[in-house]
Amino acid sequence: MEGGRVLGIDAGERRVGLALSDELRLLARPLRVLRRDHGLAPVLDEIQAIATAERVAQVVVGWPINADGSIGRQARRAAEFARTAQRVLGLPVQLWDERFSTQEARALLRAQGDRGRVRSRGEVDAVAAAVMLQDYLDAQGGAHEARAS
Repeated sequence: MEGGRVLGIDAGERRVGLALSDELRLLARPLRVLRRDHGLAPVLDEIQAIATAERVAQVVVGWPINADGSIGRQARRAAEFARTAQRVLGLPVQLWDERFSTQEARALLRAQGDRGRVRSRGEVDAVAAAVMLQDYLDAQGGAHEARAS
């Protein structure tokens, strides 16, 4: 699918990390974190507003399958979130393996320095969404590479 940005979502039980691609679908950046304190409906409303404002054409939801490739409770929850998001947003939604995105996000944040700084879990969630989305974009080859071939 060409045109429009891709929104990456790390859908946790308490927080939902969001990341956004550039227009060419080459780079992902952390966007923000939404809290699920008041249920899923307000979160989906906010995601819909972001998708409209940012001209999102596709959504990728992190799929936390187990290290051995099996589908556990968290992966089933992510799949349910993806089905609900697709129905509510009216956009294509794809699940994407995010097995190690949180560990990668923590490593990236450590590498940025500020070792004494305490990182919020929300900050890690948004970076984890960006790591997962970047992995997806890299696997797709980006819109620029797709047009070049």
